[in-house]
Amino acid sequence: MTVASNADGDAGTGARNLRSVAVFLGALVALSSGVVAVSRLSDVSMIALAPLYMFTPMLAGIATCIVGPPSFERAGLRLPRNRFRWLGIAAVVPIVLVLLGTALALALPGVEFVPDANPLTGEGTDFAPAQEGEPAGPSLPDWPLNLLVAIVAAVAIGATFNAVFAFGEEFGWRGVLLTALAPLGFWGASAVIGVLWGLWHAPIILEGYNYPSYPVLGVAVMTAACLAMSPVYTYVAVAARSVVAPAIFHGTFNAFAATMIVFAQGGSELVVNPVGAIGILVFGLAAAAIAVRGPPSLEANWAVAGKTDGDADATDGRDRGAVESTTDDELGADERGQQ
Repeated sequence: MTVASNADGDAGTGARNLRSVAVFLGALVALSSGVVAVSRLSDVSMIALAPLYMFTPMLAGIATCIVGPPSFERAGLRLPRNRFRWLGIAAVVPIVLVLLGTALALALPGVEFVPDANPLTGEGTDFAPAQEGEPAGPSLPDWPLNLLVAIVAAVAIGATFNAVFAFGEEFGWRGVLLTALAPLGFWGASAVIGVLWGLWHAPIILEGYNYPSYPVLGVAVMTAACLAMSPVYTYVAVAARSVVAPAIFHGTFNAFAATMIVFAQGGSELVVNPVGAIGILVFGLAAAAIAVRGPPSLEANWAVAGKTDGDADATDGRDRGAVESTTDDELGADERGQQ
């Protein structure tokens, strides 16, 4: 009876996970399609509507949590208790990865180092050439102080303003969907999320975002980039036990990513790009480092693992009920074995 009961519990959990995935994806498609429709009807580009579009995964995640499971807390909507260092790590690692990518890009033939570039505006470079009669934007000191200013600005903006918009994505991808896909394990869940995350960008990429000369091919490259980035984002979320950390990571990466394109001039935008071949290589190396070190165990309760009994009372009753049912069966089996 214990084996049958556990099997029934696993089947019930699997059904709930599938329902959560279906609700999330259904809501995401509906919301994303709504933004695309607004873009078409109002003749406003998707690039201009990108800040609004970024919140569609979060709204889909909220809808999923309302239907349940998971609860909001089990989906990582919590501060990283006793793991606040991961907020700092999430702000610093993207800087390191972009700088590594820039160094690799400069090693390519035809790529030139532009030391007097302005990473904040790109003014005076091919990335964003100065326009006569337009404001010049903030000026920066000479190299290497311009890079230091860019780093400080990226962390300050990325961990605050940008992180708010990045949270719009991260609560959906690394919160709700990651929790629902936890049975696939660290790599399986990261792979599925990476592909979906990349394809979700298609309406914006097709309008020339990130790869203006290759909008169609850019969708495939962006999907490959998201697939490479996904394990790193998953690692940060699970290590911090909070979606706040990947939101900061995402926000800082977005704030500093242009540094590569500005300082490393030349080469194809499909290659010398933080979400191009160079970015895919860098995040691939980071994922390889995770594999060598050993990825964290991904469980459905990844965000609330190790909580006290008092804290556990706040978790979703449906999830807790399934756990308690299995625990009761296991205790019963132990008692019968002792008899």
